[in-house]
Amino acid sequence: MAEEMRYFSTRGGKETLSFEEAVLTGLAPNGGLYIPTHIPTLPTNWETEWSSLSFPQLSHQILSLFIPTSSVPSEDLENIINSSYSTFRHPQTTPLRKTGEKEYVLELWHGPTWAFKDVALQFLGNLFAYFLERRNVDGGKEGLTIVGATSGDTGSAAIYGVRGKPNITIFILYPDGRVSPIQLAQMASVPDPNVFCVAVQDADFDACQSIVKTLFSDSKFNSAHRLGAVNSINWARILAQIVYYFHAYFQLPAEARKDVRFVVPTGNFGDILAGWYAKKLGLPMGPLVVATNENDILERFFRTGRYEREDHLPEMEQSSETAVVDGGSDGKQGTSASGVKPTHSPAMDILLSSNFERLLFYLALEQTGKREEAQEKLKGWMETLKHKGRVDIGQRARDVAKEDFWAERVSDEETLEEIAKYYEKKDFGSYVVDPHTAVGLAAQSRSMKKAPEATWVTLSTAHPAKFREAVDLALPPDLFPSFDFDTQVLPDPLRELDGMEKRIYKVKGEEGVRELIESVKRGEQPSLNGHAGSI
Repeated sequence: MAEEMRYFSTRGGKETLSFEEAVLTGLAPNGGLYIPTHIPTLPTNWETEWSSLSFPQLSHQILSLFIPTSSVPSEDLENIINSSYSTFRHPQTTPLRKTGEKEYVLELWHGPTWAFKDVALQFLGNLFAYFLERRNVDGGKEGLTIVGATSGDTGSAAIYGVRGKPNITIFILYPDGRVSPIQLAQMASVPDPNVFCVAVQDADFDACQSIVKTLFSDSKFNSAHRLGAVNSINWARILAQIVYYFHAYFQLPAEARKDVRFVVPTGNFGDILAGWYAKKLGLPMGPLVVATNENDILERFFRTGRYEREDHLPEMEQSSETAVVDGGSDGKQGTSASGVKPTHSPAMDILLSSNFERLLFYLALEQTGKREEAQEKLKGWMETLKHKGRVDIGQRARDVAKEDFWAERVSDEETLEEIAKYYEKKDFGSYVVDPHTAVGLAAQSRSMKKAPEATWVTLSTAHPAKFREAVDLALPPDLFPSFDFDTQVLPDPLRELDGMEKRIYKVKGEEGVRELIESVKRGEQPSLNGHAGSI
């Protein structure tokens, strides 16, 4: 009989958790991330039996490999999945768009907040509600306090995933002034009383994420408020995202499936890690391409084997582009004190990729061959990173990583050029893309030279309407007089956000976040620091 799937922390401990426990816990008490005890095997006939399935049907097949029926009975899982994707506007859920002879874009933004994060967070929100309802069936009052950090799209997608759900309160932290106006409006305009949109002043995304991790690691605070995670540290998010790699594969013509390469705009490494799990499950594909912006810790890692914060680089290695970047409504306010470079693709403006730890565990496992030894090695790497700002994992581990990943760094200038290039496309039609997708397309353009016979699929992570400033910069009226953002790009649901009332709670640092959460949990109504009306 096959071993039942359990989950363990990357940083040590023999304890394993059920799927339900891993999802509700989010971050392990020792700071590690939960991963499955084994990577399951696909059914022998998966390619023929799954080829004509809808996205929800395919989700059910793949998620069932990781979720034992003891955690979620099959029929219940099917209902959760169907409910999650009924909110998507496109019948294919995540459709492919052909952009060249052997080039495709996988549109992941047809959910309620127009971003790829809806794929995972609609599912996770329904999963949270399901587990809590089951635990409270006899009149219990068990609740969940969700605390998450966002650089833009995670926040609104998480809020839309749990808004109005009983026994759940959500606090989304974002760096004040560093998300786009539409992203902020999506978060702050949700009127449900269980939603709190929290602007952390004088902070960047890494600072917000650090606050979240500190709160989860505080066992007293965590147990008092039963914290839940919606960031990609939560295993359920990675799991849900595995599905669209399979779905993209099945949407390709049979001939094009022989050599498929996925290009993924990458910040926290969750989206591309899902692709890596799909590859390890057995989905045929070449190396995954990590597409980063000027915050290039991942590109540097795959080139050098060193995982190193930008602010810890030797002076000679730091790019001259670390200089001040002009401000703008995408939150571009110049290089932060922590070394993050604000760019036109702000969701990727990070110093450390919170999900990268999962891959590092598997690289450690390649070296040691045993789980316990790999956990110890990984724990040592993370301690070194914490105290020194850098860690070198060694040549062998780097070589193993390079078998599965290529990496490309894309500048702001190249990002804007790519947006213009696709808008001007004649052969497969004009196509407006957001700046994150543009980073992916620029990386694809370079990678194609190394594998010209392959079929290329670039993941499109957000609708271009969410990043007006970057699109307008790429398509200025003097060069593109026929382009009009309001009529050609902006959909009505996003246009209507501007006139809606907003609720924003401004705080300073970790203590401010703690005080806000504690006051809400005491039943108090904290005062609004943001303003109502148009942002």
